[in-house]
Amino acid sequence: MHFYSTRDPNRCPVPFREALLSGLAPDGGLYLPERVPRAEAAWREAQTLAALALPVLGPWLGGELGAAQLRAVAEDALTFPVPLRALGDGVYVLELFHGPTLSFKDVGARTMARLMNAFLAGRGERVTILVATSGDTGSAVADGFAGLGNLRVVLLYPKGKVSAVQERQLVHPRPGVRALAVAGDFDDCQRLVKAAFVDPELRALGLSSANSINLGRLLPQMLYYFWAVLSLASRYGETTPPVFCVPSGNLGNLTAGVLAAEMGLGVGRFVAAHNANDFFPGYLQLLYDPSAFKRTVATLSNAMDVGAPSNFERLHALLGEGARERIWGTSVSDAATLERLRATYEAYGYVACPHTAVGLEAAARYRAASGDERPVIVLATAHPAKFVDTVEGALGVALPKVPALEALQGPDAQAPVIAPQLGALRRALLSPF
Repeated sequence: MHFYSTRDPNRCPVPFREALLSGLAPDGGLYLPERVPRAEAAWREAQTLAALALPVLGPWLGGELGAAQLRAVAEDALTFPVPLRALGDGVYVLELFHGPTLSFKDVGARTMARLMNAFLAGRGERVTILVATSGDTGSAVADGFAGLGNLRVVLLYPKGKVSAVQERQLVHPRPGVRALAVAGDFDDCQRLVKAAFVDPELRALGLSSANSINLGRLLPQMLYYFWAVLSLASRYGETTPPVFCVPSGNLGNLTAGVLAAEMGLGVGRFVAAHNANDFFPGYLQLLYDPSAFKRTVATLSNAMDVGAPSNFERLHALLGEGARERIWGTSVSDAATLERLRATYEAYGYVACPHTAVGLEAAARYRAASGDERPVIVLATAHPAKFVDTVEGALGVALPKVPALEALQGPDAQAPVIAPQLGALRRALLSPF
């Protein structure tokens, strides 16, 4: 398997290892495969999420990592459950928040860290992972990469624009990890990351990414789409290809689903569930030009607060105008998010986080607009306890304590604040830690 940059008209290909360790292509583009491989038929017999790695991820690696190594990577990374729960009326939630940082991003971040470590082991190489985060990505990467000898991590997050719990997770001391608070919004963080990758003064650091712009983060996210379909059939006896409703910000989660479908997974349709950051739903409805990105708007579902989604470039290269046939999108306000939180709790006794509530509201709108009665799987992306003030305020109930979050209580650590300028980031990256 070889991969090319979305901005390279000549499609000069590189192997998976190079795409993984560089993250972003030298021209600033995102890597895509020369072809999307088919999943091996053995995926239908997998009994665990980790067991899907060989038949689903294996074809992408093209023999660059042996089967035994890939199996070990997955078994070490994916040690937590991913249950599919029925709410009723053909609506299901896939709970992706049972990993160590209580976010769906644990799946991709932990797998990617171990893939990188496997490729770097014995080569004497060191890589600096530079990450822009609007909430959950950073803590998942920090936890997944911490203490791996050939890797260090620098996290950029927008100061004052993540929840208090998320900030405690980001700045919690970990070996080989540094958090930097940017005096700006997520778009500023993302812009700094891209600028750093092409800065010649930083080339010696061997910069790479762990956002979903990196294939190593993106591709493992395909696994839970396959797992959801397996769970739907084995637990609920449902074999109709489902509709996947995906709470969306940077579009990496959605792109992973599209790639899973391209590998042969039966998917009825995708629903892109956005908050007030509505560029992509507008694009799907022929309201926005692809170049007309908007500034980020702060919302209750802050991990999705992305005005200029990086993976749009990759998704557009994959599907072109066909995206409008395969993906239905909508934008959900904070008021509608809170109402869906309450309605879901009253109807099913189910407590969702604000991001999952955006997905549940989008799923309801899609069914009403389309009349599509196929099963709908909403990706539940974060634990509600990470947004305790919002959820408890909406529902009027106290959430149970979560040990992983209770362990972070105590005096808050402080991250250095930097200006949203490349020079400020360069100085921070070149200083030892």
